[in-house]
Amino acid sequence: MIKLSLTINGAGREVEVEPGETLLDTLREQGYHGVKRGCEAGTCGSCVVLVDGEPRFSCILLTATLAGASVTTVEALGSPERPHPIMQAFAEEAGVQCGYCVPGMVLSAKALLDEVERPTEDQVKTALDAHLCRCTGYVKQIKAVLRASELMAKKSEVG
Repeated sequence: MIKLSLTINGAGREVEVEPGETLLDTLREQGYHGVKRGCEAGTCGSCVVLVDGEPRFSCILLTATLAGASVTTVEALGSPERPHPIMQAFAEEAGVQCGYCVPGMVLSAKALLDEVERPTEDQVKTALDAHLCRCTGYVKQIKAVLRASELMAKKSEVG
């Protein structure tokens, strides 16, 4: 076993992991079920979380390599009662069908919007490119991210 410190959703954690344990398994064992198990090969995007602010495939990322890292899961962004503007926009634009891919998409959108306040449609497409959605044609998710940028800009103008 390897002991290491991580920050998960803003809280410091000491975890013990096996040398080959993936971040996906660690997070789910810690009770973070917003991160989804999909392909387990880093190709579908269901497992995407933010590591030090960058979208990463948790299914192929070894936890033991992340000592001191900050990990953000979708649980950190909001709740049904208090949704993050990105979550709100996904709901408003009907960007959610089965919902399996959405947590990863929301986090990739957050990483983009943290860097680019008003992204272009092409920038949104690039940010969501790593996500496989079997239910939609991506149009509504792209509209949702563009809508989220508007909501976030209005929120920052208000204070």
